[in-house]
Amino acid sequence: MDSSSLHIFFLPLITPSHILPMVDMAKLFAERGVKASLVSTPGNAARIRDSLERANATGGHGVQLLLVEFPSLLAGLPDGCDSLSARPTPEVPDDFFRALTMLRAPFERLVEEHDPDCIISDSSYPWTSDVADEFGIPRLVFHGCSAFALAVMERLIRARPHQGVPDDRAAFVVPDLPDRIAMTRSRLPKYILSPPDYLEQIKMSYLKSYGMVMNSFRELEPGYNVETAVGQRAWYIGPLSLCNRLDADKAVRGEKVSGDSIEQSFTWLDAQAPGSVLYVCFGSLCRFTRPQLCEIALGLEASGHHFLWVLRDVDGKGATVLPEGFEERTKGRGRVFWGWAPQLLILGHRAVGGFMTHCGWNSTLEAITAGTPMVAWPLFAEQFVNEKFIVQVLRVGVAAGATVCSTNEEERVLVEKERVEEAVARVMGGGQEAEAMRRRARELAAMAKKAVAAGGSSYRSMDDLIQELLGVKKWR
Repeated sequence: MDSSSLHIFFLPLITPSHILPMVDMAKLFAERGVKASLVSTPGNAARIRDSLERANATGGHGVQLLLVEFPSLLAGLPDGCDSLSARPTPEVPDDFFRALTMLRAPFERLVEEHDPDCIISDSSYPWTSDVADEFGIPRLVFHGCSAFALAVMERLIRARPHQGVPDDRAAFVVPDLPDRIAMTRSRLPKYILSPPDYLEQIKMSYLKSYGMVMNSFRELEPGYNVETAVGQRAWYIGPLSLCNRLDADKAVRGEKVSGDSIEQSFTWLDAQAPGSVLYVCFGSLCRFTRPQLCEIALGLEASGHHFLWVLRDVDGKGATVLPEGFEERTKGRGRVFWGWAPQLLILGHRAVGGFMTHCGWNSTLEAITAGTPMVAWPLFAEQFVNEKFIVQVLRVGVAAGATVCSTNEEERVLVEKERVEEAVARVMGGGQEAEAMRRRARELAAMAKKAVAAGGSSYRSMDDLIQELLGVKKWR
């Protein structure tokens, strides 16, 4: 039985940071001859259609796009709110989780109609384990984070070490880990401090699932494994973004970009010295107060280093949120790009030598595959845990100074321009610390590329998974 007889359904959480790696995953399985069907809402499908059409046009089995309507109004959400990026805050509140649960019925109809052999779904859809059981097929969980983060979060949930400290700023050590990881309560997400009801549903669905698929590679985090952390089998098949091998693939990954503006930015990058530009981007869901944006701007200005800063114009105010005269004063050595930018292309540009990032796992892994050191500026979710991984475990970045984990930008403590300037200097400077980070980043990038190449650990892991799923199909 060859891989062309295998049909897999992919169901991502409807937010860019979860959709994009799932699209990459579907493309990778399709390259191996598997029939891949990606289930999406109409609004999110529009954002990924170009990427899928390009992948399908270049050969292979292709990825089929199947649509389900998102029940916004029935769940008490605004009409058309089918992505977390469309919400005022990027967390998953009860009404949004309720809407995700209401996708079950239309998803079941698609499973009945198309008869897949396996479901790979985001962890936020615990009910897909029950659907898989009903149809007698395996369900694999995609969590979208690292094994390190899973291990830390699992120890926090089980041991609750944060309950034994006197206040939010007091440090405690996360127990039973290979590395000494110290945290504070202020750096933990709310779902750890006060676990919502649906978190238990997600945990229970892990145990009912066939296993987990990880966007990582074994060599990156050898001391941490999912099998130990959550007691579940795992296949490491990343970094998934490396399936986008050509510039044309990278250019169509994600939102559409303004042609003239992005071309001007790349023309500017082409004129810069190798490794001289700091790329600044905080992801698709991150927001800052105006005072914090001003401190970032003033820190970049004071650093004296060249930078390309990607900003989302969330309220139509554009450049008015920046200090008066900032763009004029930094003209020539700095550029501000408003909107969605092709991150893989930017990180891969020879001029980029550092990345100021919110420490989302996709961005972290994309920096690693590009061999780019990081200024770590976590904001919410497991990003403060990722900061520990970047700065302490991998030693390919420095902390910017963020101390409060919150989806509400008003609750965070201001990081002043002096801290920004210092962090930029440590990553972009010419000292021993910066050179050591660059060397380690290059080594990790080489390891990542080797993992996904033929014969590499992630390549073999995907082969093993396909063969195992074919075996399950044979005995259905």
